[in-house]
Amino acid sequence: MILPFQYTYLLWLLVLLPVIIGIYFYARQKRKVAFKKMGDPLLVKELTANFNTSSPYKKFLLLFFAMALIILSLANFRSPKGSEKITRNGIDVMIALDVSNSMLAQDITPNRLERAKQLLNKLIDKLDNDRIGIVVFAGKAYLQMPLTGDHSAAKMYLSAATPQTIPTQGTVISEALKMCYSSFNSKEKKYKAVVLISDGEDHEENALKVAEEMAQQGVVINTIGMGTPEGAPIMDPVTNELKKDEQGITVITKLNEQALADIAKKGNGDYKLFTNTDAVVNALYTNLSTMDKRTVNDDSLVNYKSWFQILLGAALLFLILELFVAEVKKVSIAGKKLVAVVLLMSVGFSVVAQVENENIKLGNDAYKRKDYQTAIKYYNTVAEKNNATANYNLGNALYKSDKKDEAIAAYEKAVEAMNLPVEKSNSFYNKGVVFQNDKKTEDCILNYKNALKIDPNNIDARHNLQLALQTQKEDKQKQDEQNKKDKQDDNKNKNDQQPKPQQSNLTQKDAEQKLQALLQKEKELQDKLHKVGTSSPNKPEKDW
Repeated sequence: MILPFQYTYLLWLLVLLPVIIGIYFYARQKRKVAFKKMGDPLLVKELTANFNTSSPYKKFLLLFFAMALIILSLANFRSPKGSEKITRNGIDVMIALDVSNSMLAQDITPNRLERAKQLLNKLIDKLDNDRIGIVVFAGKAYLQMPLTGDHSAAKMYLSAATPQTIPTQGTVISEALKMCYSSFNSKEKKYKAVVLISDGEDHEENALKVAEEMAQQGVVINTIGMGTPEGAPIMDPVTNELKKDEQGITVITKLNEQALADIAKKGNGDYKLFTNTDAVVNALYTNLSTMDKRTVNDDSLVNYKSWFQILLGAALLFLILELFVAEVKKVSIAGKKLVAVVLLMSVGFSVVAQVENENIKLGNDAYKRKDYQTAIKYYNTVAEKNNATANYNLGNALYKSDKKDEAIAAYEKAVEAMNLPVEKSNSFYNKGVVFQNDKKTEDCILNYKNALKIDPNNIDARHNLQLALQTQKEDKQKQDEQNKKDKQDDNKNKNDQQPKPQQSNLTQKDAEQKLQALLQKEKELQDKLHKVGTSSPNKPEKDW
């Protein structure tokens, strides 16, 4: 069970409450005994006739509840604003973005992929009331972001889409369309649209069939062609050289307009050739705005709401009421000291909390300015007090400063101090990123798995885990190949150590006769092979 408190360790102060109750009843009993020892009971009763016997109870209860409220406010009682329902009249739009290597061609400047991102950013700005989801694809398709009304998140995911995010190259439009369809509500037969952006270099033939099936289920598919029919070479971002095929010929990637137009026709949508960003966006928006719309209830994630101010105000009210309880004896020095201590504690902890929050804010400002050393200094002042947020942010700043071991240690402290599964999962995810960039594949896989165990909905962790597992597999293959090569080198060295054959005693005439015989045998063998008519091996698959 996750308690609704930010500083759960301060809840230990609640053990003081039963102690105070015990002290109160002990003092009450001692007072009764003292009254009996004062003298004649009738005389004592006469002397205390004006004393309000209910006032001690009232004073105690007011002080008791005041102290309880102060402790709860120090622990920062908070409630999640949770899933706030936002009503929209719109449709669901899935964006299928081609991030294969062919999208790096520069027949559209700066390249096809960057112009596609610019176009989508402008389109998202126009789709105010629509939910948006993102699928990226190359040789495989991945759900980058499920349907949501958070358009800023959609732009963030788009900016991170590159060919390196997909381990397998190629273009599988049919798989991308299937992924989009699975993201929609299967019970609805309308209000659903797909925007497919690609150069159309589809290396499989199933896309038209999938588009037709989706259209029968009420999905409208619009396509946008990126590139030119003449095509352009592909610049490999890793080697910074033009990409070549297996025969060493420079690859020219061309826009396949016919394939994209056929998909749009089967999907009851329109095909647009990219020429001008604003023109294509306006045409596409006009097409989408003509579709039937329905009311969408969107769950938006919001921050926690703290209630410590209200609790402190209630505690202060109880303390003031205690002072005005009528016909009571003067508060004892011990009682005054207790009230003073409680007030000083509340003020002290409030000041400490304000200082901590201010240091974290200063650290965040420095982080945004990329002044990571200053950010580390501010975060450290709070992280020493086991503050989860400070340790998490400290890990990010240390990582940016290339202090990977220290960053991992900070994330581990953050995990220990955090209560919410989402926060713990993000800390494990960040540790995994550090290990992955440090080429420690085994460690990064372990942390990604831990992140998914805590929060199965952590899409980034799932995606990076797939990349890490693919890297692990490739590293194993490379190691096996290296072992095989080392074994072959060992065998070769052993053969080199064998005794060399003695010089032949053949005469030149004998050697020429033997050579002629060998040539004749080779000719006969070639004739036989030509008669067999063996087929040529299959051409290698494309990887762009």
